[in-house]
Amino acid sequence: MDTQNLQAFLAVADSGSFSRAAEQLHLTQPAVSKRIAVLETQTGARLFDRIGRRVTLTEAGRVLLPRARQILVMVDDSRRALGNLEGRVAGSLTLATSHHIGLHRLPPLLKAYTRAHPEVRLDLHFLDSEEAYQGVLDGSLEIAVVTLAPHPDEQLEVVPVWVDRLCFVCAPDHPLAGLEHPSLQTLCDFDAVLPGPLTFTRGLIEARFAAAGLRLPVALSTNYLETLKMMTAIGLGWSLLPERLVAGDLHELAIDHPPIHRPLGFIVHRSRTLSNAARAMLGELEAAREPAARAGERRIV
Repeated sequence: MDTQNLQAFLAVADSGSFSRAAEQLHLTQPAVSKRIAVLETQTGARLFDRIGRRVTLTEAGRVLLPRARQILVMVDDSRRALGNLEGRVAGSLTLATSHHIGLHRLPPLLKAYTRAHPEVRLDLHFLDSEEAYQGVLDGSLEIAVVTLAPHPDEQLEVVPVWVDRLCFVCAPDHPLAGLEHPSLQTLCDFDAVLPGPLTFTRGLIEARFAAAGLRLPVALSTNYLETLKMMTAIGLGWSLLPERLVAGDLHELAIDHPPIHRPLGFIVHRSRTLSNAARAMLGELEAAREPAARAGERRIV
């Protein structure tokens, strides 16, 4: 099978659209359709059902999907292993990061890296941490720099780099701002605006309140912390935000409770052969590790 045909198959399967797959692959739609047709001839099975504008995998397509991913990962892995023999730090590096880390943690590191390794083409993706985890697991990403999961998959190597203290905040004119040391129970009397329910950060917060026998009164949620900051600043509820986001337009609450910390760091797949470009990036990340992250390090084995 031609790997280009498999790439077209995955692009259509992931996007659910021949036109979107064509845009992603920088091809025409007829070219994508032709590649799928060739693959269907090679496999002797119809891979997609096309009903109106909907494109869905057939049973044969669902069987092929994980195998196609595995084949392409193996091909890329072989290319990297051979490329590493030259010893040059060059080529493409596929790196994912969350929006908050990409805006507030990575810029100095990326600046130093691109200056030190000008032959590397950085393919940077801004994704939710949970989506980036899956990308490393399925092989579409070499490295992800994200909020670390409480219980990562054992296939991943997980290395803390920074530690965020999450601050309880509200608007300066919010009723909570007038309280000297409000409790978690008091917070539950007011609406909260928090990260989405499936995020690692939300899980940390919910676990802390659940341990106290409390249920969070979430009125609004979004995965973008800058948006949470705005909603908190205009009085839509209290929130928890990284201390780097707490500025003059927010009031930090002195909660009568130990602080909540979230680990930020990088993840790589243990079975993947990393490119020289990826190894150089890991070196930059290792050098940037904060003492607090090293003290609380948890490598998953």
